[in-house]
Amino acid sequence: MTYLLGLRLEGRDVLVVGGGHVAQRRVPVLLEAGARVTVVSPHVTTMLEGLAEAGKVRWERRAYRTGDVTDSALGDFWLVHAATDSAEVNAAVTAEAEAARIWSVRADDRHASSAWTPATGGAAGITVGVIAGGDPQRAAGLRDAIVDELAEGALDARRGREPLRGVALVGGGPGDPGLITVRGRQLLAQADVVVVDRLAPTSLLDQLSGEVEVIDAAKIPYGRSMAQESINDVLVDRARKGKFVVRLKGGDSFLFGRGGEEAAACAAAGIPVTVVPGVTSALAAPASAGIPVTHRGVAQDLHVVSAHVAPGDERSTVDWAALARSGGTIVVLMGVERIGQIAAALVEHGRAPETPVAVVQEATLPTQTTLVATLETVEEAAAEAGVRHPAVLVIGEVVNAARELDILHGGQYAAGSPAWPGRPNGQG
Repeated sequence: MTYLLGLRLEGRDVLVVGGGHVAQRRVPVLLEAGARVTVVSPHVTTMLEGLAEAGKVRWERRAYRTGDVTDSALGDFWLVHAATDSAEVNAAVTAEAEAARIWSVRADDRHASSAWTPATGGAAGITVGVIAGGDPQRAAGLRDAIVDELAEGALDARRGREPLRGVALVGGGPGDPGLITVRGRQLLAQADVVVVDRLAPTSLLDQLSGEVEVIDAAKIPYGRSMAQESINDVLVDRARKGKFVVRLKGGDSFLFGRGGEEAAACAAAGIPVTVVPGVTSALAAPASAGIPVTHRGVAQDLHVVSAHVAPGDERSTVDWAALARSGGTIVVLMGVERIGQIAAALVEHGRAPETPVAVVQEATLPTQTTLVATLETVEEAAAEAGVRHPAVLVIGEVVNAARELDILHGGQYAAGSPAWPGRPNGQG
């Protein structure tokens, strides 16, 4: 039997003997707990060396010596980890710790340890630790099952906890519900009110309690929409009533998502705001199509722009001439209705008409498609293919690089674009 404790290591010294992969797993967790970590080992992994160079751990570049555990020059140790690849050294370390009445963990022999390290994880503000009779694999499996259910809301994360207050602006990612962040999932599970966008991962709403108020704040291009001022008012109103409000949006709230406006409205009303970044479609869409937007030797710069107003429109602040001259990768959001104008503007200002363009529609979803054309052909090709929202435009030589590397996924090739080598009729 074991007696479980939660050790508060903030500002306390911990000794790790050994610098291999076991130490590499243990040290970051100790640092997160606030411990002052000393590593004794003639060699360490690259990651541990980086931590030492950054001043986050103290590294004694030598083998363990008898007396290290109690050497005040090294530290006043509260906990010791024996993690070398030598059973003899590990035994000596734990024996010295036992004699000094210092708790120790021996990586190679759990039966010889005075303490066991539980499999730990966290979700919804809760830390879970599992010890399964010293069986690390079973403990890790149980830990993962519990953490997953907490994160998904299958276990009531709010029971017995102080309720959250204020507003959380949660970026839901590019579409696939599995791409919302763990933190976003945790806060969603604790929401009293969810204000949701059309492009958010709406399938997650089915996992919410029936008591949660869900408010549809969808903005359909050129169609029905909820005014931004009304959204701001709802966030403030529900938060003032003591509700915890999650504003669930597609992509990232602060990249063309008007999250700054919502945060400002809450701040002006004295409402606390938590911002949870999301995976933006500006990067996820090219990646899910197999396009590396900054492939080495092809593109060293990336420009993400909004085309909710057309090039040449007096409301546009995008310098299309500069983009054309840059030669780098251009990712365009909200540009489906203006594909032809975008292509024409770039060609007019110097981009070659044969510059490749990929149009990734419904990125990360099972219905994802990718149309590949050129600046010269993309307008006609998109119209013929019936491209619709949501879609992301990727412009630049990285599209060709993806084809040449045979990593472009779901490519449908337009008339006038080079066929993908080895694919009949240019079909991918």
